[in-house]
Amino acid sequence: MRRARPRQTRLRARGALGLIAALLVTSAFVRLGGGVGQAVARVSVGAVDAVATMPETHAPETCERPQDLQAMLSALQAREVRLDEREASLADRMQALRIADGEIARRLAALQEAEVSLRATLEIAETAAEDDLVRLTKVYETMKPKQAAALFEQMDPRFAAGFLARMRPEAAAEIMAGLTPGAAHMFSVVLAGRNADVPSE
Repeated sequence: MRRARPRQTRLRARGALGLIAALLVTSAFVRLGGGVGQAVARVSVGAVDAVATMPETHAPETCERPQDLQAMLSALQAREVRLDEREASLADRMQALRIADGEIARRLAALQEAEVSLRATLEIAETAAEDDLVRLTKVYETMKPKQAAALFEQMDPRFAAGFLARMRPEAAAEIMAGLTPGAAHMFSVVLAGRNADVPSE
């Protein structure tokens, strides 16, 4: 029994010491934690004060002032109006050019049709004139030489020489034989001069 008491006493003493040590450690942590919290609070308050007391020259200007924004908006609107006006003017010009191109194309087609028609008319007229000359030449060829010679003497020398050139040589010779010497000479000169300007080579 005497031996058990000292052992119990020692156990109790150790338990009390452990409890005191645990309380001291807990108190230290609480104090340390409170100090850290105060330090963080002090730093945060200092940062807020520093930002609040910072001069305007150091504050970054990230936003435009309302007046500047209004001026920029007005300038953009005016530019948009000018661009719309230019676009409308260009559209009007393009429309006018399309109308002018269409009118030019229409007139060109009309001119081409008129040219084709004129050529056809000229060809018909030339063919008709040629047919008339051929027919009249045959008439003069079938006439009696003396009657034809009397008619040829009344004609213009160039006109008469043209008919003589178209006739068969024997028919033209008979008509020339019935002409007066002066008329025959004149017709001969005209006939000879018709091919005088033709190059020989």
